[in-house]
Amino acid sequence: MNNLTDVPFGEELRATLGAPGRARVLDSSPRSRVWRVELPGGGPAVVKQLVDGPEAAGRYAREAAALRLAGRAAQPVVPRLLGTDDDARLLVMELLDHRPPAEGWEVAYAEALARLHASALTAPADELAALPPWSGPGDADIDSFLALAHALEATVPAGVRDELDGLVGRLGRPPLRPALLHGDPCPGNDLHTPDGIRFVDFEQASLGSGLMELAYVRIGFPTCWCVTAAPAPLLDAAEAAYRSAWRGATGTEPEGDLADACAGWLIRGNALVRRDHRDGTDYLARLPRQDWTWGTASARQRLLHRLGVVARMTEDGAGVGVGTDSGLGGLGRLAAEMAARIRARWPRLAPVPVRRPE
Repeated sequence: MNNLTDVPFGEELRATLGAPGRARVLDSSPRSRVWRVELPGGGPAVVKQLVDGPEAAGRYAREAAALRLAGRAAQPVVPRLLGTDDDARLLVMELLDHRPPAEGWEVAYAEALARLHASALTAPADELAALPPWSGPGDADIDSFLALAHALEATVPAGVRDELDGLVGRLGRPPLRPALLHGDPCPGNDLHTPDGIRFVDFEQASLGSGLMELAYVRIGFPTCWCVTAAPAPLLDAAEAAYRSAWRGATGTEPEGDLADACAGWLIRGNALVRRDHRDGTDYLARLPRQDWTWGTASARQRLLHRLGVVARMTEDGAGVGVGTDSGLGGLGRLAAEMAARIRARWPRLAPVPVRRPE
């Protein structure tokens, strides 16, 4: 390529779609290059190339597989995949008309997320094989979380370690009906079109429990730059919309418990930093002596929000999900005390934003 606007269309793509014209570079992450182009007879399209780097081939394979799987949904939840070039790690997709999200967008988001997740249930086995299983928290996350509790001088109730061991075990079991997980369903990766919400950027797609991503709305988008804390009635409506859409698409109830999902995100320290910083560093160990900002909130703000969510969800042992008892009562009491310790130590910490940025 001679310059940034030269789109690497190979002969096969040119034979199928024609030569792209009027190319314009779009904003993207350092892991990809993205262009807006005009296709002969096909109108505007988006071209995305996964650049050389660690796991580039795997990220491309995940995205291509996820777009193909989700593209079969009865109601569209992703852009149409127009063509691919495996050697160049290139994807050609329809261009979508994105509009600012409406008030209460979380409900439509959750409904679309359920339909995305459900698209895996009717997929051929060979296509599902292209996606890895979702990877949850482990023993190291438990150790780091309990070490933070001690650093904050919180009293760890008896049995919490057993609760966390059980939590990690439950989250590590594959569901009977694995969902197609986006992997990073953040504000910005949801395009609000006149025909509904479509999801983009599936480089981290996997198969697992859909509740791990439904939890994003309540726990505050843990892997995302943009954190929100929607009002409780809106959260309840979004979760009800998800369950209704899942039942409509599959005829079954979602597997698992939302309290488990939120607790799983709470104990993961690497969900306090950008993806390119998730290198094995114990970020929970840094929090007592250092705070840092990512996107719309600092690490301490994020953790305080998550602690409050888990404390409320596990109060009196009542989980929010399929089960009637979260089995995380001790963790809930610990989360409440850790939150109180954080507020006392850093009283100027503000709540995370209620709304996503425009």
